[in-house]
Amino acid sequence: MNRTRRWILAITVTGLVAVAAGLYWFQPWQLVVDETVQEDLPAAAPVAAAPSPSVTPSSAPAAPTSPAPSATPVAPAEVASGSLISHEHRTTGTVRVIRAADGSLVLRLENLATSSGPDVRVWLSDAPVKPGKDGWDLFDDGKYLDAGKLKGNKGNQNYPLPAGTDLSAYTSVSLWCDRFNVSFGAAELDRSAA
Repeated sequence: MNRTRRWILAITVTGLVAVAAGLYWFQPWQLVVDETVQEDLPAAAPVAAAPSPSVTPSSAPAAPTSPAPSATPVAPAEVASGSLISHEHRTTGTVRVIRAADGSLVLRLENLATSSGPDVRVWLSDAPVKPGKDGWDLFDDGKYLDAGKLKGNKGNQNYPLPAGTDLSAYTSVSLWCDRFNVSFGAAELDRSAA
């Protein structure tokens, strides 16, 4: 094999390896693939009603009564919310933090629409939400809590937060691409409705 052919072969192999590595790293097909996830709100729990007095004949011993579930459930309560703004990718939707009837916290994304990515996570963060390119890379600078991998780039999704999560430590939510260290979109959390 002459020297020119070896150079052509080496350049071809190097090019193929570079293309394969680029496809693996960037996963460009993610930009055109949509995955919609539709999860219901966390369910309400029934409230125990006070025992109703029972009438028994005076000669019979009174039977113990157990509380019966009430027809009125305890609804989950919203403790914080915000609207998503776009950063690296066009992103819209609403973020809600909900306290379920059992006291657990759930971060909920509603009417989400964003791009797919190779490693997009849902983060609670203490970073401020800034519009445009100024807000793209702030969310890993301070304190953050990873609520999990984004389940889909569209729809309504629930992310249970760990027991003992102190919401006062977090001011925002980011859809964070961990591979490229950039926010796809973020929302400032408003607690005034809580």
